[in-house]
Amino acid sequence: MKFLDQAKIYVRSGDGGAGCVSFRREKFIEFGGPDGGDGGRGGDVVAICVDGLNTLIDYRYQQHFKAKTGVHGMGKNRHGAKGADAVLKVPAGTQILEEDGETLIADLTEVGQTAVIARGGNGGFGNLHFTTSTNRAPRRANPGLEGIERTLILRLKLIADAGLIGLPNAGKSTFLATVSAAKPKIADYPFTTLHPGLGVVRVDDREFVLADIPGLIEGAHDGHGLGDRFLGHVERCRALLHLVDATGEHAGKDYKIVRRELAAYGAELDEKREIVALSKIDAAEPEHLKKQKERLKRAMASAGPAGAAERPTLLLLSSATSEGVTAALRALAAAKETAAHEEATAAEPAPEWRP
Repeated sequence: MKFLDQAKIYVRSGDGGAGCVSFRREKFIEFGGPDGGDGGRGGDVVAICVDGLNTLIDYRYQQHFKAKTGVHGMGKNRHGAKGADAVLKVPAGTQILEEDGETLIADLTEVGQTAVIARGGNGGFGNLHFTTSTNRAPRRANPGLEGIERTLILRLKLIADAGLIGLPNAGKSTFLATVSAAKPKIADYPFTTLHPGLGVVRVDDREFVLADIPGLIEGAHDGHGLGDRFLGHVERCRALLHLVDATGEHAGKDYKIVRRELAAYGAELDEKREIVALSKIDAAEPEHLKKQKERLKRAMASAGPAGAAERPTLLLLSSATSEGVTAALRALAAAKETAAHEEATAAEPAPEWRP
């Protein structure tokens, strides 16, 4: 299945049903009077978060969604039925935005959450509604109100506890394949990973979800390479594992490039807890590895996350030989749990002041 994380759709809620002009016509009933019923309400457009979906691919083939019109009112004071809703099924982590792509309407992060994104029009009143003491036989009824039409943006941000970042060919996909049952495409050329991937990682007695995103290059925020749009998938992560290729030319420069792209993207990604690791140490010469480690330490000292309580941890690992992999997972799990505790503490209400 092809991965699609953004879609543009058009929705329209149902019009309200029209009211009815009707009079009682039963035999032997004198001055029967009006009995026109009200029209039914138009259907709503509802988004619901469901299990079993991980992409917005369905919205590439269908972009228009219209709810049904409410049933018109009828004689004998019969009220029209409500029009059928149009239901949009989306995966967990989907944001619904206005056409400008910035105004957030709903953020569906848990299975079962729903959001009404366009309400149907009210049904019109039948002539029975307009009966007064002086107007005993009104011959008027209201039409139903029109529905709402909107153009919306659906944007998927994967729900993951931790994320993998780094330059292309830093070993992110290989690491994910080593520590989980995920099977990402792995090759020796840049931008092998074109779509984000998820894997469930188990270390000791802990379990968490790890996200792998396409690599960043210098100028990604200006659209170079694959751009930085995929960074949206690590916005919800509590910790990041930053892989730097030990076989590269300059580990310090590589680290700073990614840090600049995180800062340029925004959303406080550069403030998240970060674990830094030199990857592919099995393929680097000992002398070159030593230089890379020193360069990376200097770069981390000057470009670490400004908001973090601690400077990022530096580890050495090789996904091919599994050296340092367990230590990286333990550090990542600990950082995730610390960030979760800080979020929970910040969310607690302040104690009530008493004299």
